[in-house]
Amino acid sequence: MGSIETVTLDSYSTLVDVEAVEEALADVVDDPEPVSNHWRSRSLMYTMVANEVDAYDTFYALNRAALEHALDAHGVDLPESERETILETYHELAVFDDVREGLQRLHDAGVDTYVVSNGNPEMLASMVSHAGIEDAIEDTISADEVATFKPNVEIYRHAAARTGTPIDRIAHVSALFYDVLGAKHAGMTGVWLDRGKVPWDGVAGDPDAVVDDIRALDDRLDMDG
Repeated sequence: MGSIETVTLDSYSTLVDVEAVEEALADVVDDPEPVSNHWRSRSLMYTMVANEVDAYDTFYALNRAALEHALDAHGVDLPESERETILETYHELAVFDDVREGLQRLHDAGVDTYVVSNGNPEMLASMVSHAGIEDAIEDTISADEVATFKPNVEIYRHAAARTGTPIDRIAHVSALFYDVLGAKHAGMTGVWLDRGKVPWDGVAGDPDAVVDDIRALDDRLDMDG
């Protein structure tokens, strides 16, 4: 593995826990888990379909459509105001325990660190603020800037341009297998953050590196600080 100058990280499921939306659903749905799973899977599906059929919309808009489909599929009829309240949980998702310290370690080591996400800028701004990581990252980079979602190579190439780093000197860290593979395909070092929830999906290759804690990144990667 070559020397790494810049670290980029995914947001949802990597820095913040999307499973927290179940708590919001539990207030209005008798069995929130299948609705939450349907919502999440549809949301991801919509981003990939949008890439292929040139139907880009913001992640927030696609996430709203996915929630509506999940509610309809499970026979849950909610007024618009309650649907918006559930959607707004994405602005205040719980941050994983290792995130603040892990990012601070990278920052203190002189490593430029960015968030690269499908989330639109407003979502990322609220996520960063709520997580309290403003001082530990350089910036956020949104799919909205190139109107395409992961794992399309364009978002990773755009991230490299935005960071001013050769793409082969960037390590991209994500808990999502397709994001790791997308970054790797684009020329980055693909690092899987194994949060112990699901096994690696080996359908299209393996990650370049695996960590189970963001705090281990500064020791795991060969970085130029």
